[in-house]
Amino acid sequence: MSSAVGSATTRAVTRSMATTFTVIRTTVFYLSLAVWTVFWAMLMILFIYPFRFKRRHRIFVKTWAIVSIYLCRLICGIRWEVKGRENIPDTPCVIISNHQSTWETFFLQTLVTPQIQVVKQELLQIPFFGWALKQTRPIAINRKDARQALQQVRDQGKAALEHGVWVLIFPEGTRTPPGEPGKFSRGGAGLAKAADVDIIPIAHNAGAFWPNDSWLKRPGTIEVEIGPVIRTEPLSSVQANDAARNWITETLNKIHCGHPADD
Repeated sequence: MSSAVGSATTRAVTRSMATTFTVIRTTVFYLSLAVWTVFWAMLMILFIYPFRFKRRHRIFVKTWAIVSIYLCRLICGIRWEVKGRENIPDTPCVIISNHQSTWETFFLQTLVTPQIQVVKQELLQIPFFGWALKQTRPIAINRKDARQALQQVRDQGKAALEHGVWVLIFPEGTRTPPGEPGKFSRGGAGLAKAADVDIIPIAHNAGAFWPNDSWLKRPGTIEVEIGPVIRTEPLSSVQANDAARNWITETLNKIHCGHPADD
């Protein structure tokens, strides 16, 4: 009896210490990210104007994103493994990814350049970060007006693709828990059809380590898989959207089966 009580007490103390350590690491990470973001945003605001639009992403956005994910790796122990880089074509197209956390919004900026992404308008109002983000010309939509948002994505996204800029879209519109993705908006597939370009689907399990329902970060390795190109020419926008969602769903199930402990 006494040994069982002692073991239970030891486990409780160990869990408490682990939680405390996680709180400390997460706090240090957020403080470091805030300092880095304000510093880099000020540099962007001051020095971004002389640079052509296509170079702005490579020099400013990609650099900020690389440092941010490595801060997370160094402080919180969140690593990543990428499969399927060979599937990325030379010609810019629409990137469609599931959305579980903030991590992928950082990481996916490092994959291809130049790039713009669809974001909610509110992000542009954040001091320093939003002011700097505005200079990279994202597609900032009002999610309360779905019809206008879809048209905006199509018009601005098509213009960007015609100028050789990749477009990143999270069709779920908001972060969802790990597992099967939520409902997909057809905005990404519709843009690909309108611009006559293909789709690159991407699946990941970032939410298992950067959970949406907690500010604490869990150490571990995020799996990112880049799928084969979805040729949109013979497909309707509905078919293209279904093809992207089906591939992402199947890949998430495969990733989930490999990490049963993440439930």
